[in-house]
Amino acid sequence: MNLTTRATIPELMDDLTLASDELRQNLDELETINTWLGGYRPVLAALARLRPRFPAGCPLLLADLGSGGGDTLRHVAAWARRTGVPVALTGIDANEFMLTYARAKSQPYPEISYRQVDIFSPEFAAQPYDILTASLFCHHFTDAELVDLLRRWHRQAQVAVVINDLHRHPLAYYSIKYLTRLFGGSRLVQHDAPLSVARAFSRADWVRLLAQAGIARYEVRWCWAFRWQVVICK
Repeated sequence: MNLTTRATIPELMDDLTLASDELRQNLDELETINTWLGGYRPVLAALARLRPRFPAGCPLLLADLGSGGGDTLRHVAAWARRTGVPVALTGIDANEFMLTYARAKSQPYPEISYRQVDIFSPEFAAQPYDILTASLFCHHFTDAELVDLLRRWHRQAQVAVVINDLHRHPLAYYSIKYLTRLFGGSRLVQHDAPLSVARAFSRADWVRLLAQAGIARYEVRWCWAFRWQVVICK
């Protein structure tokens, strides 16, 4: 696999009609992988830094874009409870099967709700949120689509946009390819996990994309294991 530029091969998960027991297994496995590799830390650490800017006297309105199985939102909800931050969390996804799965897994967290909505639609753009998060979501888009989305999210979020996505790196690619096979991951995980790394980003990619979106105030930080934390400030 050539990792000098972003791969454009579609992932199996890009099929929005996907609905199967294999997808359910895949979502379970992704949550396990993210837990092992500290995959929620970039979002939680960013929220901790942004906390002084949270609105006073009302719940923080946060939407997670491409929320999938809802695991990031559950970790955000647990963090908010630990730190005493009132929140109203919304998961946004286009796949109804994933939304049904996420709702079932999130029942202990009444502060989380889920919506099926097109993130490119005027309806979504009109919804005010303090913070928009996107975890392992941005690499599903082409550069041109992502530049457009970054502009939209920057306008919509009142406090910040927090992005958690993969670092396109040979060690990350071959490690996840080996590990998913070694531990007998589902066909979806074995196909999509290394491909996600190949479709992901270098630091130079983020600097270029943010510049093309006209965004000047941002932070790009590398996090273990092979993640980028991108915080776009107002």
